[in-house]
Amino acid sequence: MTKDFWNERYSDSEFAYGEDANNFLKEQLEKLPTGNILFPADGEGRNSVFAATKNWKVSAFDISEAGKKKALQLADKNNVEIDYQVGEISDLDYKTEQFDAIALIYAHFPGNIKSSCHKEIEKYLRKGGVIIFEAFSKKHLEYNSKNPAVGGPKDLDTLFSVEEIKADFSNYEIIELSETEVELNEGKFHVGLGSVIRFVGRKKYDI
Repeated sequence: MTKDFWNERYSDSEFAYGEDANNFLKEQLEKLPTGNILFPADGEGRNSVFAATKNWKVSAFDISEAGKKKALQLADKNNVEIDYQVGEISDLDYKTEQFDAIALIYAHFPGNIKSSCHKEIEKYLRKGGVIIFEAFSKKHLEYNSKNPAVGGPKDLDTLFSVEEIKADFSNYEIIELSETEVELNEGKFHVGLGSVIRFVGRKKYDI
């Protein structure tokens, strides 16, 4: 999906996926000491703003200018600050091993580049740092066909499998990795039962 698609989706005054953070992200952040965290494909900022309210130092990026505008509005509403950049990961100026955690929450990249995006992003995570990941699985197409309101990409290659995550993050200690059914109630575009991949991994020191 293109920059124009996301700018249009985020142009409403209403937040497309709501103002509340993803439940899995909330659960996982509670288990970690605060530090520097990066949110790729952050959209309207519901997840990054939540992290900022929990005293994380937050960086985020997305290809959508409209998403950034909404994210900064939400940050202002919650009296927090986030560093939000607009652009592709390869164009941004993050430093190697800058972050203590990276949160990939419904960060669906095109199928032909999603693995390379993961490799590019994870180099910004320090050794011993944690990736938190939740996104739709390949099985999700069945759920979407029954209930389009649950949202998600309709391109199989853009969706994820457990095997792909193992391959993309092979230098990680797996804390959690599963394909599971979830009931989503996130704004107006994630409503209903869906199938997701959940992954929590710690970057190994011996690499």
